[in-house]
Amino acid sequence: MYDIYFANFRKRVPLTYEEEALIKSYLSVKKVRKRQFLLQEYDVCRSVIFVEHGLLRSFSVDANGSEHIAQFAAEGWYISDLFSFLTEEPATFNIEALENSELVTISKLAHEELLEKCPKYEIFSRILLTDAYVALQQRMNANISKSLDERYATFVANYPDITQRIPQHMIASYMGTTPETLSRIRRRMASEK
Repeated sequence: MYDIYFANFRKRVPLTYEEEALIKSYLSVKKVRKRQFLLQEYDVCRSVIFVEHGLLRSFSVDANGSEHIAQFAAEGWYISDLFSFLTEEPATFNIEALENSELVTISKLAHEELLEKCPKYEIFSRILLTDAYVALQQRMNANISKSLDERYATFVANYPDITQRIPQHMIASYMGTTPETLSRIRRRMASEK
């Protein structure tokens, strides 16, 4: 069950068998059904989630009831409300399974203990936080400086294996546009090939 998790870990930080066993002792496995929530807005986020199999999304809902998708997480991706996880304040995002999924999770307490006990886990966590910050900054920059066509091309490049698994209205929500506008972009890009 931890195959993809540890393959992902070892790509960034090499581990001995003993270190892997120690880390594994702090992890939990969770199976969830499609449409099941792992976190709801205003609850405190108590874990970081790694997707072994399946597909999740994080999103917020505005005062008008419109959803705004912040992230998708397929196999090999992490997802959490990092603000809530790190500060223990109420979450601003919901996390929902878009498919039946198998997950590896680590609780806040387990995370803190592992940071103390396993230097390689601390290095790995720092790499993940850095990657999350860089991704956030790149997305923010794209939203203010790139056209919708360029942003869609970036989406397809970042999520090549899941564009067929996600309904078009969710991709539009992630991009901050309407499904109709996204349809026009997709048709235009397809005709240019």
